[in-house]
Amino acid sequence: MMQELVERWMSRNVITVSPAATLPDAERLMDCKMIRRLPVVESGRLVGIVTYGDILNARPSRVTALSFWLLNFLVTRLKVSEFMTPNPITISPDTTIGEAAQIMLKEMISGLPVVDDEGTLVGIITESDIFRLVAREWARSNSLSRV
Repeated sequence: MMQELVERWMSRNVITVSPAATLPDAERLMDCKMIRRLPVVESGRLVGIVTYGDILNARPSRVTALSFWLLNFLVTRLKVSEFMTPNPITISPDTTIGEAAQIMLKEMISGLPVVDDEGTLVGIITESDIFRLVAREWARSNSLSRV
């Protein structure tokens, strides 16, 4: 199981966002697609990542002296490039699941963009993908032990 490659378990049709997109655009996209992270791509290259936590942190505090209208005005103009994590940790498709899991645990992150040798985004591997592998292996070993 630990020698399985990321390439086999990663999601390939990755939903991405531009650094010029606004906070409401990114939030709407994440809500509609029911995802928790968005790789930020510019000219075909990965330049950052935005998590749902980043969006929540970018939103203004409810305790502020600014008016509702001014806050709304400011939020609708906030660009992804202003609150994304630039240059995120990435892995290659030939990284093992074990290595990917170790990186996620060490860095306390729940997903890793997968890039090719040219830095082009080719997928994303998340804790859910790894859990799917663990569940499959558990089911397989459990069914074998009953035979």
